[in-house]
Amino acid sequence: MNSADTSIETSLSLVRQRIRKAEREALREPHDVTLIAVSKTRPAADLARAYATGQRQFGENYVNELSDKVAALQDLDIEWHFIGALQSNKSRAVAEQAHWLHTLDRAKLAQRLHDQRPSEMAPLHVCIQINLDAQPSKAGLAPDDLDGIAALARSIADLSRLRLRGLMAIPAPQTNTAAQGTSLRRLKALQHTLLPEFPSLDTLSMGMSDDLEAAVLEGSTMVRIGSAIFGRRAPKT
Repeated sequence: MNSADTSIETSLSLVRQRIRKAEREALREPHDVTLIAVSKTRPAADLARAYATGQRQFGENYVNELSDKVAALQDLDIEWHFIGALQSNKSRAVAEQAHWLHTLDRAKLAQRLHDQRPSEMAPLHVCIQINLDAQPSKAGLAPDDLDGIAALARSIADLSRLRLRGLMAIPAPQTNTAAQGTSLRRLKALQHTLLPEFPSLDTLSMGMSDDLEAAVLEGSTMVRIGSAIFGRRAPKT
């Protein structure tokens, strides 16, 4: 975990080592898993330091922060991932500035993003958010709502300025790797169920600082790591 005595550069190196080790233990190819550095509440200067080590994918949870950092770091070839809850009245910034949205959970928002995505930009990559453990505090569709998930996937597939890429989840915290895997395994199973109809679903966005290893073992292709790189955040006020 990053601390006052551990640099961003060192923390990033340690996280990359964890990912590579987990890939080997899962018998997966090296660099099969993409690291998204979750930089919410961190200043643009911290992102620039991470960028200097080769990090290119950054995740933001708040629309205002995304816009500020896109402007501050516009000269860097960063791939921006929006990974927070997105209100419809703030969707334009994501449609115009992000490369990925991980938290799509309704067709109305998909249509809005499509309409707001500039025609000269590549399609916005999107993941459908799944609420694996029925957490009241988390958005997303229930994993057993196959009809609802498939209907949303079809609506996304029909929108030319969006590209359906995968599934995303934030499972309930667990105390050990085995318990974490039990929950995360459901997202992989859901992907397998949907793949025959939606072959573009090549992405599983799951895994954070505390369950990275379990996520890689269960098939994650993108892990979203914040505190292990940038340190624990102060409470948002």
